[in-house]
Amino acid sequence: MSFLDRRTANVLLTILLFAVVLTIGYIARAVIVIFAFSILFAYLINPVVRFLQRHSLFFKDLRGPHIAEAYLAVLIFIGLSAHGLAPELLPRTNGLLKQMPALMDSLSTGDIAMVMGRDYGWDDAQALRLKSFLAQHAATIQGVIRAIERFASAAIGGIVLVPILAIFFLSGGENLANELIRLVSTRETYEATRSLAAELNAMLQHYIRAKVILAGLSLIYSSAGMLVLGFPHALALGLSAGILEFIPVAGWLTAATAIVTVGILTHSHWIWMAALLGVWRMLMDYWIAPRVMGHELEIHPLLAIFTLMVGGAIGGIVGIYLSVPLVAALRVVWRRFVLLAPLPNASLPSF
Repeated sequence: MSFLDRRTANVLLTILLFAVVLTIGYIARAVIVIFAFSILFAYLINPVVRFLQRHSLFFKDLRGPHIAEAYLAVLIFIGLSAHGLAPELLPRTNGLLKQMPALMDSLSTGDIAMVMGRDYGWDDAQALRLKSFLAQHAATIQGVIRAIERFASAAIGGIVLVPILAIFFLSGGENLANELIRLVSTRETYEATRSLAAELNAMLQHYIRAKVILAGLSLIYSSAGMLVLGFPHALALGLSAGILEFIPVAGWLTAATAIVTVGILTHSHWIWMAALLGVWRMLMDYWIAPRVMGHELEIHPLLAIFTLMVGGAIGGIVGIYLSVPLVAALRVVWRRFVLLAPLPNASLPSF
């Protein structure tokens, strides 16, 4: 009876280990995604924590109090912005949430067509045609509603968990990184692994910087357009558009829907605003974002567009968001272990 030689056995064990890791990753993909977003959120808020730590008179050697200060500052900023720029926004939102179940039922049954007909002065024939169309596609509409409900519940859960997990990364991220480096490296590969972690840390910082730049551009463009067209609460809606820019696809769709809805309800120039938002989306997706991402992450703009498209095809919204940093990380690993390029001086992750 012949046994496998050592080289063949090592190859088979490596393949088996890789398959096990992929299987575990697929089963636990939801948890991995939440942890990935938590890490990115920690990178987003880390500059605020470090600023508070540098300029604080107390607890300069402790990060915990400054993490709490940063979270409190963000909550106060959001609350003051919402109240100062749109004081009646919260009551309207509460009223809309209370009416949402009845609105969804009327949408799936087609009864909403009669209500819209009365509000917009349609004749009975137009309202009946819309009601018949909605009734014929009731199953599809109900499926879309259920998908939205599942997405909303998952998003709410993520909104609650991501900041909580980010606190742990902010407080102990450097220690965690050191432990992982010791776990996956040997004495001979320790320095190389440490250098790799340092460059990955720098890459994630550049990625977050690119997202902040894109969010700021969306805030300025949306606010300026609404101010020119005489929209009410232009600054509040522009601020929401900038914040929602961090969420791919669903974020800008939500912002555009909110802006157009406000325009319709207030009889503003919503058609012009919708056209401006459409032009901005084309510029953002196919010109501005690829160049900003490419400049910050040293990725060609065409590769950035291809990465976003492939990520969306594979993983939907989550795939779009995580595809660019994943490809940038693979580029770092490829350059380190395949091309053997020298690494710049960088520091380990310091949350």
